[in-house]
Amino acid sequence: MSVGETMRAMRIARHGGPEVLTPAEVAVPEPHAGEVLVRVSAVALNNTDLWTREGAYGRPGDPEAPSGWRGPITFPRVQGADVAGHVVAVGADVDASLLGRRVVVDPALYDGEGPDANPVGLMGSERDGGYAEYVTAPAERAHDVTDSPLTDEQLAALPTAYGTALGMIERGRLREGETALVSGASGGVGLALVQIARARGARVLALSSGSKITAVREAGAQEVIDRYRDDLAARLRAAAPEGVDVALDVVAGDLLSEGLPLLRESGRWVVAGALGGYDVAFDVRRLYLHNAQVIGSAMHTPAHFDGLMELARRGEIQPVIAASFPLDEAARAQEELARRGHVGKIVLRP
Repeated sequence: MSVGETMRAMRIARHGGPEVLTPAEVAVPEPHAGEVLVRVSAVALNNTDLWTREGAYGRPGDPEAPSGWRGPITFPRVQGADVAGHVVAVGADVDASLLGRRVVVDPALYDGEGPDANPVGLMGSERDGGYAEYVTAPAERAHDVTDSPLTDEQLAALPTAYGTALGMIERGRLREGETALVSGASGGVGLALVQIARARGARVLALSSGSKITAVREAGAQEVIDRYRDDLAARLRAAAPEGVDVALDVVAGDLLSEGLPLLRESGRWVVAGALGGYDVAFDVRRLYLHNAQVIGSAMHTPAHFDGLMELARRGEIQPVIAASFPLDEAARAQEELARRGHVGKIVLRP
C-alpha cells in the first residue's frame, strides 16, 4: 500500500453511549518492525466493546471510575478486538510469505513472550482495533488460517469469545466425564463454552432463557435450565444431584452466591464476566471446607490461542453468527448486542 492512503474507521473520542461511536476518515496505519497490516474482512462484537465504550471496567479501589479494559485509555480509539482478514503489507523483519494469507489476529497484549503469558491489554482498548478497513498487529499474533473451512465471519467470532471460553476451561481443568455448568449460555462466550466443553467429553448443564434454550441445546448442552424461573438452586441440584465439577461463569452476581454450594469436593468455579453484578458475597465456609476454588479468568494465554487456531483450521468448532452489519452501522450493531435478544455473534463487515 502507498503512504498517505486513508481508510474508514469507527472511533470513540470519549466514554459514553452508542452515540460516541462515530465514523472517521483516517490514515491507513503503517506496520512497524515486527508487525503486519491486515485488511479487515470481518470484525466481531463483544461485551468488551460495550464496556470499553462506556468505561465500565472500574479501577482497583474505585469500581465506578471510568476505565477501559485494563485502565484509562487514550482517545480517540478505534474499537474492535476480533479481526479476521488478509495480510496486505509487512513491516521490517517479518517473513514476506505472510502476504496474502488469511489470518485471525490474537487481540491480547501480553506481559511477556512465553506460551503462558498473561493478557494485560486488548486490541480496541489499549491499542487500535478492527472497526476499520485495516489494522496493524504483531506478526506473531497473526495466525494463518487460510485453509480453514470456516467463513471470515465465523473466524472473526473466535478470538475473544472462544479464546475466553478455552481459557476458562483450561484454567478450570475441565476433564472428560466431569459435569460443567455454563452460565449465559446463549451469548458468544456461552455458546463457545458449551461447544468446547462437549468436545472435551464433559456433561454440560447450561443456563439460558426463553426462546434461546433450543439453540443452546443444539450447540451441545445435555440439559438447559431456564435462568429466570423460581428456585434456580433447587433445579440445579435436581439436574446435578452429585454436584458440579466446574462452573464456567460469565454472570457472577447472585448466581455465584447461590451456586457455590453446588460444587463437588475440589470443584472449581471459574469467573470471566460480571453480567449479573460484580459485588458478590458468599459463605466462605463452603469454599474451604470442600477444597473448592474460585478462579478468575481473563481471556487466554498464547498457548490457549494456538490450540484454538488448531480447532479452527480443522473446523472442529462452528461459531453461530446472529447478524451482520456494515461498518458504518457499528453503533446500531452495539445497540443490538446490548439488547441481548440474539443467539451467537454479531459481526461488522468493512
